[in-house]
Amino acid sequence: VQLQASGGGLVQSGGSLRLSCAASGSIFSRLNMGWYRQAPGKQRELVAAMSSGVSTNYADSVKGRFTISRDNAKKTVYLQMNSLKPEDTADYYCNAWYYSTSKGPENYWGQGTLVTVSS
Repeated sequence: VQLQASGGGLVQSGGSLRLSCAASGSIFSRLNMGWYRQAPGKQRELVAAMSSGVSTNYADSVKGRFTISRDNAKKTVYLQMNSLKPEDTADYYCNAWYYSTSKGPENYWGQGTLVTVSS
């Protein structure tokens, strides 16, 4: 599985961005998907996650502002980010994981896409 993230950019505080992560391969519907972010000098943290069964989980800091969704037909996961704040500035990474009955746990990362929120 290869993941290609896009959609980052520069936005003013209060603005919105939508990140996309396109996956290769034929198992997308089985993948649990997530978005992580890493700000300079900080550890990578989970922002939002969506299971293959479409249950979701959000970091407290983004609840009510960010929404994760997926389109299995397009093999793409999205992160809609509204009411952006300067503290949301970070590299955002797409992640996918699932349990293979033959290989065990499998985990994949995409490249980062930079989100910069100006005050």
